Amino acid sequence: MKRDFLHITDFSKEEIDGLFELSARLKKEVKEGTPHHLLREKTLAMIFQKPSARTRVSFETGMFQLGGHALFLGPDNLGLGKREATRDLARLFSRYNDLIMARVFEHDHILDLAKYASVPVINGLTDYNHPCQIMADIFTVLEHRGHLDDLTLSFIGDGNNVFHSWMYLAQRLPMKLNLACPEGYEPDEKLVETTRLAGLSKVTVAHDPFDIVAGSDVIYTDVWASMGQEEEAADRAKVFQPFQVNSKLMKAAGEQAYFMHCLPAHRGDEVTDEVIDSHRSIVFDEAENRMHVQKAIMVILMGAP
Repeated sequence: MKRDFLHITDFSKEEIDGLFELSARLKKEVKEGTPHHLLREKTLAMIFQKPSARTRVSFETGMFQLGGHALFLGPDNLGLGKREATRDLARLFSRYNDLIMARVFEHDHILDLAKYASVPVINGLTDYNHPCQIMADIFTVLEHRGHLDDLTLSFIGDGNNVFHSWMYLAQRLPMKLNLACPEGYEPDEKLVETTRLAGLSKVTVAHDPFDIVAGSDVIYTDVWASMGQEEEAADRAKVFQPFQVNSKLMKAAGEQAYFMHCLPAHRGDEVTDEVIDSHRSIVFDEAENRMHVQKAIMVILMGAP
């Protein structure tokens, strides 16, 4: 039976542990120059409604390292859900390819692709969530802390798709998950409630960063205006200014706190240079780990050894 990776909860706690082990192994083999062609002669169709340098390069390079081939299909190549029905494209690419990865706006598009495709579908990002990013993030936290016990992560900014995926992870791994956002920019209420009812993690939503950061292991932020929100950028910049991650906020968090950002970063807006370039910043480790973790996800979905 084919499997998809649309939400972090598509993997069990045990499978996430296995994903960490496989990611670490593949990363080590890359550093050592050891070939691992686990997906030899397999092909990955990459559907992009939203552009992304990191997502394309990490999946394309990763598939090459696994012995396969990735095909880039951008907005000019496809009219997903417009020129051609999503269900038809899902069926078509299932005849050509062994895997499908899609980075889209509407979450329903990724759900439709998975519903009608006969090959595994990977969520490269939707406006609702971003599971590959958070799996790479938590793997990076594990690398730096050596464990995930008593983890406290404080997210500063919009209760967006990235924070949604942190909540999905909190349904699988115990943690204290905090969010400081302006009023009116809270995350999906139903998902907050579902995460709390899972009984594994504590979720706190506040409106002042200094109310939540003390003692955090990770301070995490994202851009104030995502793709598709360009017209709101100027207004958002005013609203989110008190939520900038700067040296004062990091000092309030404590010396133990790492800084993370899913990139691209708008320096001088959501984060200052002195923070993102500091020794406490692990943003480029998490960016690199996108490739290693996504490779592991593809191998697991394909049932490769």
